[in-house]
Amino acid sequence: MRKPWVVGVLAGLLLLGACGDPSSGPESAPPPVPSAPKASSTTHQRPAATPEAETDTEAEPNTGAGTGTKAPAQHARPTVLYLGDSLAMENQKVLGGLMRDELKARYTSAPYSGTTLCDYLEGTGEDSLVPSKDKAAALVRTLRPDFVVLQFWGNAWDYTPCMNGIAYDTARDKYFARYTADARRLTDQIAGAAGGDRPKVVWVLQGPDPMTPDRVRRVNAIYERQAAASGDMLADAGKAVSPASARYTWSQYLPCTAYEREHSAYCTQPSSGRTALHIDDDYLHFCLVPTTSTPKPCPVRSPGILRITRAITRALAAQLD
Repeated sequence: MRKPWVVGVLAGLLLLGACGDPSSGPESAPPPVPSAPKASSTTHQRPAATPEAETDTEAEPNTGAGTGTKAPAQHARPTVLYLGDSLAMENQKVLGGLMRDELKARYTSAPYSGTTLCDYLEGTGEDSLVPSKDKAAALVRTLRPDFVVLQFWGNAWDYTPCMNGIAYDTARDKYFARYTADARRLTDQIAGAAGGDRPKVVWVLQGPDPMTPDRVRRVNAIYERQAAASGDMLADAGKAVSPASARYTWSQYLPCTAYEREHSAYCTQPSSGRTALHIDDDYLHFCLVPTTSTPKPCPVRSPGILRITRAITRALAAQLD
């Protein structure tokens, strides 16, 4: 009985090549994964950049006077910037549609698969997977957004040079200390780039991780502390892809929501009243087709992606009310 579990764990570690930390092992036996996962096609490949940051039209600079974090006026058309790793990469088109339809937002996304917080810091130069033009501060200076949405699962790849080889499995204290410091630095750089009226930073809380359940809980806690310290926001998108009574318990399937039942494409198993969040061989991503060697937005309707992006949209809508 032990051998199949070990094979599944090792295959799962390879799978995380699309977005995770290949050295991380399970803290406890993971929940059952529907089949022995095969390695993702993106494993250990340097992530490709978004061809061009997706944007609507050139954002108009904010001209309001004052200091501190901006509070967008009710019914104003907000400008939203979305940054992150492969989860943001697969989400970006759906989130953009919701932002435009429900918030009438000017929207720009510039995610890069496999990235960490430090990749978006200015000053990392060649030690980063994000080019200078798409650093958080550079985009803030250009777009003058009202919101900067940050979605990072907690990568710590050895090939992400800015992490200096720090990985969760081999140096946990250093890993969490580095994420804490980088969350603070990234917030400070965004504020500095904006000048007097800085955007609200929206930290997206992540969903369950079956391999290292405590890791994602602690990463989310870092985002929660940083948001509280700087007067910023949280969007608990991870809750939307967790069982109702178990926020950090991973599940491939969840009961269909009322919306999903009304829109049959999002309720993948209507006879049992449940829907798929992950495909059988990828328990990290929410796109219901395999990831590809060239990162791109998810090309199919996927319930997990819709749940995550609706949660983010609701968080921004509440701030605008």
